[in-house]
Amino acid sequence: MSRFKFIILLVFLPVCVVFAQEKTLSKEEAVIKALENNYGIEIAKNQVDIADNNASLLNSGYLPTLTGTAGATYNTNDTTTEFPGQFNEDGSDRGNIEVNDAESQRYNAALNLNYTLFDGLGRFYNYKRLKEQYQLSTLQARETIENTMIQMFSVYFEIARLTENRNVQKQALEISTDRIKRSEYSFEYGQNTKLDILNAQVDQTNDSINLLNTEQQLANAKRDLNVVLNQDLNTQYQVDTTIVFLPKFQIVEFMDQAMTNNVAMLQTESNLSINDYDIKVSKSGYLPTLDLTGSYGWNRNQNAPSAFLTGAVFPGTNSIANSISLGASLTWNLFDGGSTTVSVKNAKITYANQELLRKQVELEVNRDMQNAMALYENLLKIYQIQEQNVFTNQNNFERSREQFQLGSITSIEFRQAQINLLNAQTNKNLAKYDAKLAELQLLQLTGQLLNIEL
Repeated sequence: MSRFKFIILLVFLPVCVVFAQEKTLSKEEAVIKALENNYGIEIAKNQVDIADNNASLLNSGYLPTLTGTAGATYNTNDTTTEFPGQFNEDGSDRGNIEVNDAESQRYNAALNLNYTLFDGLGRFYNYKRLKEQYQLSTLQARETIENTMIQMFSVYFEIARLTENRNVQKQALEISTDRIKRSEYSFEYGQNTKLDILNAQVDQTNDSINLLNTEQQLANAKRDLNVVLNQDLNTQYQVDTTIVFLPKFQIVEFMDQAMTNNVAMLQTESNLSINDYDIKVSKSGYLPTLDLTGSYGWNRNQNAPSAFLTGAVFPGTNSIANSISLGASLTWNLFDGGSTTVSVKNAKITYANQELLRKQVELEVNRDMQNAMALYENLLKIYQIQEQNVFTNQNNFERSREQFQLGSITSIEFRQAQINLLNAQTNKNLAKYDAKLAELQLLQLTGQLLNIEL
């Protein structure tokens, strides 16, 4: 007897301690935590920031370029000028002229401005392409967020299902424990045999093991959710087990608007726009380019002294010059070997392929929506049947318990009624959360997953 009391304490004591410390993590809080902390979503947001930077005016090619240059040169020279075979007026040899430590310095600085006034509209369409690329990045980030939400709710609902299963198995363990007490009392008064006690003890042991396994699965599921939410793996909490299904007419309305809201369709449309801009960018190679240039320069020269043939030393000179220049150049590539023509043809083929892909995605989205709707309706029906099945098995169990207490049925028959009720309850829990997850997946296909209150 004491051994089985120890099993009960072993199972229930940790549960009571955990419940005293846990708080409820609502669906809304889980969504907020995932949006703020999930690594995949953070990476997607950074990709959007990169696309935003690329689509800015600073990367458009519309702004001029301004470069500055500067330089300095310093020289020092020792020179000797000789006059071989030459004589002075008095007949003596003409002496050498030496200039030592002759310094010369040169300084220059310049500003150069370049601006492309017209490039065949290439940068105009390229800028629009970058803007559309930014829109595509936001759609890709949205797809990442939607997939993360589905992943998060699949784990969240698994925790909710295991939580309800744990409660059901706790009740089953309490019933098995009560059976042991009743069997022992009946045995003491000679109303049954030792076999009834042993059967009750075996059932209690099985229920204890099932509860422990469920507790372990529940702990693992919570760690999985902690990974998705990017929080401490040992964070403990309860989840909201309340499930509310959307009205069918609302889902049908969402499905009617799916082609304009589905993220996969929106991405194909965005890619189609990008390919259209690629064609126009390629065609810009047929047109000329007009560039404007301007520069301002400053130069300072300090020349070293130099020797004259007369024998005199000419002193050094300094000069300062300022210059301003403006210019324009027109470049027209009249024939580039056919590369522009090839680029235009390839861009048009890519556009045609993207149109085919859009039609394929549209067909696949329609198929996936119809399949998802059929699955959702089927799971809802299964859930309703399982609810009725629980009601039926609950009545059967209550009557079986009364009959068992009166001695009209055996412990085996009573145990079978208990197992039937346990299976019906766990099947109902599974059907409930499967149906809700199917609803969320259907909402994702309609493009409304992030627009509803869960």
